[in-house]
Amino acid sequence: MHIRKKLLIFPFNGNGREALDCIDLDLFEFIGFIDDTPEKLNSLEQYPIYNRSILQRESDALVLAVPGSPLSFRHRQKIINSLQLEINRYATVIHPSAKIGKNVKVGHNSLIMAGVVLTSNAIIGNSVCILPNSVVHHDSEVGDYTLIGSNVVIAGSTRIEQNCYIGSGSNIINGILVGEFSLIGMGTNVIKSVNKNSTLVGNPARNLICN
Repeated sequence: MHIRKKLLIFPFNGNGREALDCIDLDLFEFIGFIDDTPEKLNSLEQYPIYNRSILQRESDALVLAVPGSPLSFRHRQKIINSLQLEINRYATVIHPSAKIGKNVKVGHNSLIMAGVVLTSNAIIGNSVCILPNSVVHHDSEVGDYTLIGSNVVIAGSTRIEQNCYIGSGSNIINGILVGEFSLIGMGTNVIKSVNKNSTLVGNPARNLICN
């Protein structure tokens, strides 16, 4: 008999709520959210919202940590690491409708939502979140702690470094590098490599900030 693994989602945010739709109930038993905001703990939600003490009380539960937004994405690593969990406590959740090609690698604590396509030899790092209907083409790499919006296309042999935010509807040409801690705005078409700490918008992309 298969025993489902208990699952907690951190925090109670948009990504976390969307993650509920991705859970394979044959694999996981969702037991609630974790959040640091006291007001959320007493809210009348369908599922319980706990503070971090639940991590000790449910020491056998796995955790999916999906913090981050366009305003906070550069701090995702610090926020996730503040949970102080061993790697084996993190879950990776892949929606059943996602298409995973040959020799694709997906790291721990990553969330792959509905309709996502990862084609051959793509590498998805740790603590990556990919929203619905995005495509990562062959031999591309998405670095740790990166967030990818919905309907994004990352062409082949492209490398997205860690802690990036790729806005919904963006297109990134093949064979380029997007440097770490960069933000690609919604609907941006990126046609050349991007320096780290950049903020790009437009079609074609123009750089608003570059350090």
